[in-house]
Amino acid sequence: MELLAVLAAYPALYIGSCVALGLIVGSFLNVVIYRTPIMMENELRAECAELAGGEPAAVPRFNLVVPRSACPKCKAPITALQNVPVVSWLALGGKCASCRTPISARYPLVELVTGVLSGFIAWRFGFGGAALAALAFTWLLIALTMIDFDTQFLPDQLTYPLLWLGLLVSLTSPVWAPGAEPLTPRDSIIGATAGYLSLWCVYWLFKVVTGKEGMGYGDFKLFAALGAWLGWQMLLPVIVFASGVGALFGIVVLIRQRKGKDTQIAFGPFLAVAGWLALVAGHDIVDRYLGLFAAPRP
Repeated sequence: MELLAVLAAYPALYIGSCVALGLIVGSFLNVVIYRTPIMMENELRAECAELAGGEPAAVPRFNLVVPRSACPKCKAPITALQNVPVVSWLALGGKCASCRTPISARYPLVELVTGVLSGFIAWRFGFGGAALAALAFTWLLIALTMIDFDTQFLPDQLTYPLLWLGLLVSLTSPVWAPGAEPLTPRDSIIGATAGYLSLWCVYWLFKVVTGKEGMGYGDFKLFAALGAWLGWQMLLPVIVFASGVGALFGIVVLIRQRKGKDTQIAFGPFLAVAGWLALVAGHDIVDRYLGLFAAPRP
């Protein structure tokens, strides 16, 4: 309790502590991002074997804890000193300590981004429950963004907890911005329902018209989770921003990489970015936009 009192009394220390915590969480998120798709594949293989009437192939235990992190090439275990966020990667020159195989710069980048965004959340929301909830929201979105970017899958193991956590947070009636209305359970439930059904309808309309699938069910669930966190009022700004930026990104990819129009591009990362921006600044952005059309005072 004394530590909490100190953090509440000294904002700079509180923000710095959240940055440090974010770096540590970012290191764990790298594990989640790498291992969750493999865990999903293992589960799918076991289910397919069971449906075929056979015995699932025996595989070594693999989850977020076991086995211990190791170099993908030489299998040398990664020690605690080699796993210090960002610092270890820099000290090792971005290479494995044993075989000197290059280590992707994405690992320290995820850690750094998580740390910076965690510090921003602490500064934006101050000391309290709103900041704690926003941190969990941020961390889950980072993991979902990177997994979807890599695999074009949004795992239920992350989207469902994000959805249920948003519904539970609404019970505390959080205020995400000064002057904004508190998020009520009613707004959260309607937001989750409307978020899912809106993209579900778009999916089926696109499929009926073109005969193709324009997005995955994971996008429905992520949008539902964002509706639970933000309320139904923010769904339109989120989808407009995500669709606009996603379309521009897709055009750039098609032009630069000379790919066909049927190239699939993950939509989840754009939803996640739009949802995060809506949480930290959505109320201000909407107010400023609407202010452009407000009649001047006499």
